Amino acid sequence: QVQLVESGGGLVQPGGSLRLSCAASGISLDYYSIGWFRQAPGKEREGVSCISSRDGSTYSADSVKGRFTVSRDDAKNTVYLQMNTLKPEDTAVYYCAAIFGVITTVQAMCVKPIPRYHYWGQGTRVTVSS
Repeated sequence: QVQLVESGGGLVQPGGSLRLSCAASGISLDYYSIGWFRQAPGKEREGVSCISSRDGSTYSADSVKGRFTVSRDDAKNTVYLQMNTLKPEDTAVYYCAAIFGVITTVQAMCVKPIPRYHYWGQGTRVTVSS
């Protein structure tokens, strides 16, 4: 049984930090790349940051570049999203998703059209507010 379980969300003040975790079971992140996505109410789901299973290369959307960092802990089979200098516009439900390998480039994992990911987590809510 494959599961992706996100954790680490919550309420944080603007300028604060959170670290989201995506714990995978039933699959190895040696072979599945991970994308982080977010969806705010009334908005489309958008790619945030992605990491390749091939070489660990990463891509982040312009809106979060320099503030968010995606990383992988092979021993824990877990991917993290370190979120710094959070802004109110970062408020959303954050999802991790797994895809076998990388179809083309790590950027293609995160930009439209979003490829069909094999597995999705249930999401963790991030609220950035004073």
